[in-house]
Amino acid sequence: MELEKEIQNYDGVDSWETIILLYNSALKEMGTKLEILNDEFQHVHQYNPIEHIKSRIKTPESIVKKLRRRGQESTIENMVKYVNDIAGVRIICSFNSDIYRVANILANQNDINVLSIKDYIKNPKESGYKSYHMIVTVPIFLSDGVVDTKVEIQIRTVAMDFWASLEHKINYKYEGDAPEHIKRELFECAEMISDLDAKMMSLNEEIRGVAEKQDPKLREEAKHKTERALLRERFYGEAE
Repeated sequence: MELEKEIQNYDGVDSWETIILLYNSALKEMGTKLEILNDEFQHVHQYNPIEHIKSRIKTPESIVKKLRRRGQESTIENMVKYVNDIAGVRIICSFNSDIYRVANILANQNDINVLSIKDYIKNPKESGYKSYHMIVTVPIFLSDGVVDTKVEIQIRTVAMDFWASLEHKINYKYEGDAPEHIKRELFECAEMISDLDAKMMSLNEEIRGVAEKQDPKLREEAKHKTERALLRERFYGEAE
């Protein structure tokens, strides 16, 4: 692969293989954290905030193209310094409230260092794109030391993910220059999806409220909510 060779030539094959090992390890670490989080929510709340998780390593072609757009040479040093999304995790949630809950819990874990946050839910892009982005580092323990490795985390609802997938396909087809009427219709779809997310969350809250009144187990859970909130605050730095 020509572009991969272009990167390798700066620091050698071993350096390239080591850096990919680090990013793959960071994805494994994040995957384990998210699985544990989902299991705990199922145990405590009988509810999973995460629908599914996607992860990927950016291709050598994409890395080189991004460096070129920034006017940087294709070196390992520049790759690590300027490309924050080489390792990417996408977390798909059911509701908007789940997005912020998951983000807060991750941010308060002791071994996760948050470098930056972009909230495109409260401040959507001009296109209508919505998602919650975090750049974090996680420690990767190697035989000769610890390396803090960057991971981009995107958190969004199922509806937001569907819209973003369509936008990506359109931009790819038109090479980022789609006709104005398509951009306009895509933006209108984004607004419709936003309304749908709000209605679905409201409906879910209403259903849970009815269930708590009818189910003794859920009433007992609500009764001890304050106690659990204190435990969560102690372990995660977040109250319910």
